[in-house]
Amino acid sequence: MSKTVTPYQDTDTTKKEQVADMFNNIAKTYDFLNHFMSLGIDVIWRKLAINELKKDKPATILDVATGTGDFAFEALSILKPEKIVGVDISQGMLDVAKQKIAKRGLSDKFEVKLGDSEGLPFDDSQFDALTVAYGVRNFENLEKGLADMLRVIKPGGKAVILEFSKPKVFPVKQMYSFYFNYITPGIGKLFSKDSRAYSYLPESVAAFPDGKDFVALMDKVGFKHTKNRPLAFGICSIYTGVK
Repeated sequence: MSKTVTPYQDTDTTKKEQVADMFNNIAKTYDFLNHFMSLGIDVIWRKLAINELKKDKPATILDVATGTGDFAFEALSILKPEKIVGVDISQGMLDVAKQKIAKRGLSDKFEVKLGDSEGLPFDDSQFDALTVAYGVRNFENLEKGLADMLRVIKPGGKAVILEFSKPKVFPVKQMYSFYFNYITPGIGKLFSKDSRAYSYLPESVAAFPDGKDFVALMDKVGFKHTKNRPLAFGICSIYTGVK
């Protein structure tokens, strides 16, 4: 397993606590910077990930590390489930999500809860499907988080995980590395009050066990029919697994 990378390296608090603090700090600018720095391509990647659940037609979905809710809103639009529940460790991000839910009049379809992704506050086999977008690399204990996600899905239910990965093809690998390590932190410093958050981003991606390594972890905790679908020459990946 890769070494643990934390947002703030000069503190003794746990990664979990640091991730919560980081997202609380950047919550108000998160949506803007996310779309700006990805040039809007993140919207396309989200749709591709959500389409993995189209034929399953899940009635209930748990969106882990829901953040400000963008992935869940897109899932509501595409999949038309009866209910989506979003859980996140950052109250600041959830506050933004709640404002968006109220503004769109979707409180009957989408609710959010404060919770730890490695100890989800839900019953066993509660949801038809589970989604995570750009959240698993922030887990303190990745294996434990994956096992708990498997626990709350109904038998036959599917998990769809969208996460950054490391491209290996020239020149995409070199361009990606330059953008992530130099441009992204610079933009973060310009627009965010927490510049460290945008230095942590490339570090967390570099340390994340992506591709076959991540699929192996999904297999280890009990997911079946696991698959890895690289996007954009491996900049991002969609992982799926069934309970």
